[in-house]
Amino acid sequence: MEQGTIHKVTIGGKEIILVGTAHVSAESADLVERVIAEERPDTVCVELCPARYDALMQKTAWQETDIVKIIREKRTSLLLSQLLMASIQKKLADRFNINPGEEMIRAVKKAEEVGAAVVMADRNIRTTLLRAWRSMGFISKVRLLVEGLLSIILPEEITEEDIEKLKERDVLEAALETVGQKMPVVKTILIDERDKYLASRIFEAHGARIVAVVGAGHLPGILKCIGSEIDISSLETIPSKSLAGKFAAWSIVAVVIAIVIGGFFRSGGQTTFRMIELWIAVNGILAGLGAMAVLAHPLTILSSIIAAPITSLNPMVAAGWVAGLTEASLRRPRVKDFTALREDIATVRGFWKNKITRILLVVVFVNVGSALGTFVAIPLMMRLL
Repeated sequence: MEQGTIHKVTIGGKEIILVGTAHVSAESADLVERVIAEERPDTVCVELCPARYDALMQKTAWQETDIVKIIREKRTSLLLSQLLMASIQKKLADRFNINPGEEMIRAVKKAEEVGAAVVMADRNIRTTLLRAWRSMGFISKVRLLVEGLLSIILPEEITEEDIEKLKERDVLEAALETVGQKMPVVKTILIDERDKYLASRIFEAHGARIVAVVGAGHLPGILKCIGSEIDISSLETIPSKSLAGKFAAWSIVAVVIAIVIGGFFRSGGQTTFRMIELWIAVNGILAGLGAMAVLAHPLTILSSIIAAPITSLNPMVAAGWVAGLTEASLRRPRVKDFTALREDIATVRGFWKNKITRILLVVVFVNVGSALGTFVAIPLMMRLL
């Protein structure tokens, strides 16, 4: 049976009521409470993982962020991607006077009121982001971050009626098709894989009657997959870093060294010296420009310029990490930066102003500048052969 964004499915001796929501819709939050109150299910499944639920419930969780640890563990880009996604949702939520994830919070509270068990049915957010991140190439990663930054500025003409239209299947399928055309890997991992994961967790939930609260975009995929055999363990595996990527990184180092050695034997020490000068200048300048673009501390800019020519020859270390650690030590985030983070991520100015997001941006922009420096310097050096 189907009624608007409510789908009832009877399978495996269970009655499963799927409620599709728009994550920033007040009407969706009201609908969730009403369905749970009327159906009085044995179990309520929500599209959250424990980590995301804790983040929604513990408003001070950001204050425990160890920014230095994040840089050292090479998780800056992942955290920045997560913040970019959160910023889009928050800006929409602010516009329509509802808290991000409110429909999920209210689903959990209503489940407790009616005595239903609660299942966090979504895959761990870190697993999802790592699977997506490690499946993308360098250009795709840069493109994703750039588009994320640009998307912070949303069209003012968006109305609540537009948000409610997101619950219509045809509109959603068209939107997902667009995402798939732009970045198939992102669409597959963020949407398709989680459709399967959610379907499996919902189907395996205990009880004869189950209400599942999910984003409307997942409804078609869940309806297609629910009840089928799904290898959930394979969806929870974090892929190791690509061997091809590691080989490519060390190959670039080998090429640079070969060019310098070739220049020495072919044209003498003066040419070799000019090649080294080019390498240092191009890498340093572009990495420094990356730091300047995010208004980094002058000493951070200097550290970027010094580090880039060296770290570009060592794939185990990145100039952005050096710059990020320098920025973190010079402009150590304060409590107010953590408490203001939820508000600051909603605007471009806030991203640049907040010391936490600025450190993340320093790491990313300096790494991009250093990488561009490598690809610009190599052909310039080859012209001297």
